[in-house]
Amino acid sequence: MANTNNKLIKKKIQKGQKPTDEQIREIELAAAKPIEPDNEAPELTVDQYREMAEIAKAERLKSKKPVVAIRISPDTLARAKATGKGYTGFLSRLLDNAIKDPDMVAKSI
Repeated sequence: MANTNNKLIKKKIQKGQKPTDEQIREIELAAAKPIEPDNEAPELTVDQYREMAEIAKAERLKSKKPVVAIRISPDTLARAKATGKGYTGFLSRLLDNAIKDPDMVAKSI
């Protein structure tokens, strides 16, 4: 799978799949090449980096969620945990959806 003609090669990699020795060599060769900005993607200035950092920080603050302690039944917790890793995010999205549904709110009060 050598890339001798500078064309982009796409390959789907499965989870847990290890790169081949040839792929590792290609990665090492690419990493050794200097970064060459072009007209379509010029190198960013320090001020542009600073502005991007400020925008990223503002976005993180907007999406930051407060930590809340609630009591839920052991069965509900077990069912949530059974959904796998990230079950707290699942519970958060579930609550978001439920609170937007007037019937669900009325049923739960």
